[in-house]
Amino acid sequence: MVDLVFVSALEAQATDPDLPPIAQAAQRAGLSHATWCWDDPAVDWSACRLAVLRSPWNYTDRYADFLAWLALADGATRVLNPPALVRWNTDKRYLQQLAEAGAPVIDTCVLEPGSQLQIPDAPEFVLKPTIGAGSQGARRFHADQVGLAQEHLRMLHGQGLAVLAQPYLDRVDQGGETALLYFDGEFSHAICKGALLRPNQAAATQSLAPETITPRQPTPAQREVAERVLGCLAKLRDDATPPLYARVDLLDDDQGQPRLLELELAEPSLFFAQGEGSADRLIQCIVSRL
Repeated sequence: MVDLVFVSALEAQATDPDLPPIAQAAQRAGLSHATWCWDDPAVDWSACRLAVLRSPWNYTDRYADFLAWLALADGATRVLNPPALVRWNTDKRYLQQLAEAGAPVIDTCVLEPGSQLQIPDAPEFVLKPTIGAGSQGARRFHADQVGLAQEHLRMLHGQGLAVLAQPYLDRVDQGGETALLYFDGEFSHAICKGALLRPNQAAATQSLAPETITPRQPTPAQREVAERVLGCLAKLRDDATPPLYARVDLLDDDQGQPRLLELELAEPSLFFAQGEGSADRLIQCIVSRL
């Protein structure tokens, strides 16, 4: 019986930069550990005490298969973050629920398949699928690029995908976005991610796009918003137990106020390289749950 399994994907396990540091931290903590892939049918998930999602990044291409695997693994072992939370979080419609619970979310409209384009009241806007990792399927448009936006919407709807329409907050072009990492509800570290969406750039077809990542000290306002988001999550779940890991991605609006872009609870990059001791902090949280 293996103490701890990190869940990856066959095509991702060699490229996930967070796997080596978290495996080394598990070794230092005296845990037996392994990396198994959700899309490997030969794996016996009952042979581990705990499975922690790490990099099953191709789930967006096989979403129904991934949900079926999640149910199978949940019946065989303990999975973190909890499967019900992962199912909820892998569909970005969750942003509307968080907004209704009081989180300061970027204005978000969901365009279900068959619906017409609704353009946010902003000089630029973004269309992206509700099920997609990273910048996959996301594209930035000027307000006058209605034809291009309609074409992109039809393409995503043609794949059976619902679509988010959001204003493009252009402060990201200079200041990037801020991602705050929390383990067991406690702040660990934060990073700055450079802007991914460029004007007139085609939508990414893969979940992983090149990123510029640097450490960042979050402002008190960013900390307050991130913790308010986690409080709204607890209210929605009716559960005070925090997720094992959470990444809160924030952008500043036109008034310089932090707004929630995404709350990552399924398979986020955790950027251990930018947070000294962060892999060991997460492992200690895992040990407390074994």
